[in-house]
Amino acid sequence: MKQWMALALPLLLLGLTPLSSLAQTKTTEAASCYLPGVQEQLHCGTVSVPENYDQPEGKHIGIYYAVLPAVQEGAKSDPMLILAGGPGQAATELAPMIARMFEGVRQKRDILLIDQRGTGKSHPLKCDIERPDELIRADDEQDLAELSRECLKQYPNTDTTQYHTVNAVKDFERVREHLGIDQLNLYGGSYGTRVGLTYLREAPGSVRTATLDAIAPPQVVIGPFGQHGADAFDAMLEDCTEQTACREKFPKLEQEYYEVMAELEAQNILLETRDPLSFEPLEIKLTPGRFSSIMRVALYHPNTRQLLPYAIHSAAAGDYHAILGLMGGTMSQSSIYLGLMLSVVCSEDLPRATPELLEQDGDNQFIGSRTGDAFVDMCTGWRSSSVPGYWSDPVISDKPVLLLSGELDPVTPPEWGEIAHRTLPNSKHLVAPNAGHTIASHTCANQLVADFIEQGSIENIDGNCLTKQSLKPFVLNQNAAGL
Repeated sequence: MKQWMALALPLLLLGLTPLSSLAQTKTTEAASCYLPGVQEQLHCGTVSVPENYDQPEGKHIGIYYAVLPAVQEGAKSDPMLILAGGPGQAATELAPMIARMFEGVRQKRDILLIDQRGTGKSHPLKCDIERPDELIRADDEQDLAELSRECLKQYPNTDTTQYHTVNAVKDFERVREHLGIDQLNLYGGSYGTRVGLTYLREAPGSVRTATLDAIAPPQVVIGPFGQHGADAFDAMLEDCTEQTACREKFPKLEQEYYEVMAELEAQNILLETRDPLSFEPLEIKLTPGRFSSIMRVALYHPNTRQLLPYAIHSAAAGDYHAILGLMGGTMSQSSIYLGLMLSVVCSEDLPRATPELLEQDGDNQFIGSRTGDAFVDMCTGWRSSSVPGYWSDPVISDKPVLLLSGELDPVTPPEWGEIAHRTLPNSKHLVAPNAGHTIASHTCANQLVADFIEQGSIENIDGNCLTKQSLKPFVLNQNAAGL
């Protein structure tokens, strides 16, 4: 999949640039290895599993894993397992970020990274589709259904209906057993929280604790994010109004956003820039769909959110350099494996997206129904099958569970955390008022996770540090005035 896909698709996370190759299908013992961005020596291996667990003698695929060893000697026997988001991220490709973010956990425990089937080196469902003109197509010229059909054609011998959340948990269990681990401490972010809740339902005895960050419980439908994005955008506008410098610099910010959208609707703008990875010249047609998607994705993290008022104001004045900067950041982010994303969403979520739900989600001015429409279009070109109804039932568990949400999250709002909290009697839900998506990445929550795992209980976990993080000031000009 080429970098332009990051702008063509309204994803849960950022970026679409798969890089890894096919993994082995035979089980291999852990051996010394290195991962990009991690200087130290790790332990990696592959576990062979059935593609279809109902046909154990049939086709097998390899599930790739890597172990970030504990810093101290005598590591505790219950490692942390990272459940990557997306759906479609590969856990091993997140190793540098995980090593930094959970440095506290690693003092005494290994961190286990397993590439979910369909990602990384676990039979990756990547899509090498050449569309050199994609970034200069207008919104109505994009055919996402045809794109997913082209991707599907690359896997004639793969049963894509087997690439779902329940089988992912079964795979993780095979790796756990192979490594001789009794219990795991789960950490899931975004879609990874769905995997974590499924783990609590399917294999509760293997779980010591679970941390779910940016919660997407099975009861909700992931894919249509128009209303949540609009709520987060309105919160950004309100925060700008409450900051004197931002209010005075950008007094008509909301009006300017909709003016830009209207101007792009009337006339797309062709921009010249350079590919952020290859630095080759690149032409991009800025459309209402691309502009609003850039805005929505920038709301995920405080560091990009604080750039939005200046970017919108500049665009209204005909200067798109700030928009290109945000766009470049999106295009250079970590990989999402489109085939796995579609296999999950098109079987587990979109069948539950009723016309009423899609209409309600699209009833906003910010981005309308673009995210829901895109997933509906892509799923028409992908092979999927219905899943058991109980998969979307509330997960009930008495295991210790730490739930984390960001008040400013544009995709998994705190209300979703409350939905999960209702049927997890041994859980605590902490909300960071000035944080966005997956708060362990940009708040003190990473230390709270380390404390929670060490104690094995939510009883003494205090989230006061989350309330002490102030709102980032908005950037006022290209010289970063206002910081």
